[in-house]
Formats: sequence, structure tokens, C-alpha cells
Amino acid sequence: MRKRDRKIRRLQGVLLWTLLLGSLMGCAGPGGRADSARGIPAGSLHLAGSSSMEKMTDALAERFMERYPEVTVTVQFTGSSAGIEAVAEGNADIGNSSRNLTAQERDRGVTGCVVALDGIALCVDGANPVTGITGQQLADIYTGKITNWSSLGGGDVPIVLIGREAGSGTREAFEELLGISGQCTYANELDSTGAVLARIASTPGAIGYVSFEVLEEPAVHPLALDGIAPTPENVRTGKYPLSRPFLMVIRGEPAAQSDLVRLWFRFLASQEGQDILERTGLVAAD
Repeated sequence: MRKRDRKIRRLQGVLLWTLLLGSLMGCAGPGGRADSARGIPAGSLHLAGSSSMEKMTDALAERFMERYPEVTVTVQFTGSSAGIEAVAEGNADIGNSSRNLTAQERDRGVTGCVVALDGIALCVDGANPVTGITGQQLADIYTGKITNWSSLGGGDVPIVLIGREAGSGTREAFEELLGISGQCTYANELDSTGAVLARIASTPGAIGYVSFEVLEEPAVHPLALDGIAPTPENVRTGKYPLSRPFLMVIRGEPAAQSDLVRLWFRFLASQEGQDILERTGLVAAD
């Protein structure tokens, strides 16, 4: 996808986020369903969607429930498409998506709020001596044109392509950013970010893509892309070429959301919420 198109979509998400915050700041009181005797937010929130957003969402949910102990937050990491579908069907309050919404999804009445920016890191097994590749080489690897690490300065080891399953937001964003949608020749298609990391770590010659926020596995190492290291700062400045928005998806207008949904987004927009995003390796949306 062209850089201008990505910037327009990101701007649309940020504008929606601004509108949502405006509706939240106009709400009286602390938000949430209140215990009639004590005025304490109470009830339950259900989130579903991208496994790439697991670390971020778990950290937010844990702190949110500490702050509001009579609220229960449950999260299912079912993939971006499934999370969006759950919101559209009314089976989740908020959907997590690591890709932009499609026109068909927006037509179903769901809207996405850009809450953070994330990079997609290319990782290889720890024994691989290759430290960086170009964007064109990456596209050639995933479309089967380059099949051995010796072509890239590594050992005579076959390249094993690891990717996410169909419907994964990470997969869709990765293929779209590289301009190779539907052309990849995966050896393994796995259903979670953790599974991708584990497979790379245990497979000589493997390469796979994961969210920045999970780059803690010592048995793998990330590759620089076009000479740019995969770091949050390089995503923030726009230098790193593989970045995508993290969205939280709602059904209907921001002002029509439940009190607890409003309270969640207010917490996310607070300094405490933004600090959590930064600590999990993400770039907070402007």
C-alpha cells in the first residue's frame, strides 16, 4: 500500500480517537455502572481480537481492575478478524485489531480507534548470522524467490517461512505493507504470536514476523530492514518501514457506548494508560 494511503488511514483513526475522547470528557462522574450505595464503577467488559495486542491489553486490564476492583475485564485473543466480528455481532464490547478496518467491516457499523502504533519485526533463529536484509529481499523470501540463507550472506541452510494464519491482522498488515498479499509460500501458518516465536526459536533457518511488543525471546533475534533497526523510536519517526496501527474497535457512535466502555477509553487516554503502552514497547497514538 502506498505511504500516503497508510497516512490517511492512520489520520482517520486518530481523528476518531479524538472524537471518542471528546465524548468521554463530556461524561459526568467517574463512568461505569455505579454501585447505587457507593458510586463505584461495577460490571464487566469483554474484549476480543488480536493476539499481537495481548501484552498491551493484559497490562491495561490488570491495572484497570486494580483501579476499579468491582469491574471484571475478560479478554480473548482470537485474531483481529474474529475480534471485529465479535463486536459487529454484539458478542464483545471492544475488539482488538492489528490492522485497519475493511470497507465491509465499516459498513457493518464498527469503527476503529487508533490507540497505538506497532512495528512488525522480522525474526530468525538465534544461530543465524544474518543481521539485516532489504525490503526487496524480504518480499523475495516470502514469495519463494530466495530459498536459502547463503543467498543473503548466511550459511547453506534452507529458509523456512513462518507466518500467521489467514484472518490474522499481523499477516494482513505484513503482506499489504510489502505488496505481496496472497503470494506468500508459508511452511507453517500459526494461530498466535507466541506460537510464531516458539517455532522460529526451535527451527534452524526459520524466519517469521511478530509484533515489537513481544521481542523478548532470547532464542531469536530481529533483523534490520533496509538498514533500519526495529525499535519503537524508529516507528515513532517513521523510519522503520513495517509499522501498523493497533486499533480498539467499537460498534456504533462513541457517544452511544456503555459507561464502562467510556471508562476504559478514558483510562487508556490517561497518563497512566499511555505509560503502560510505552512500557509494552508500543508508540502511543498522537
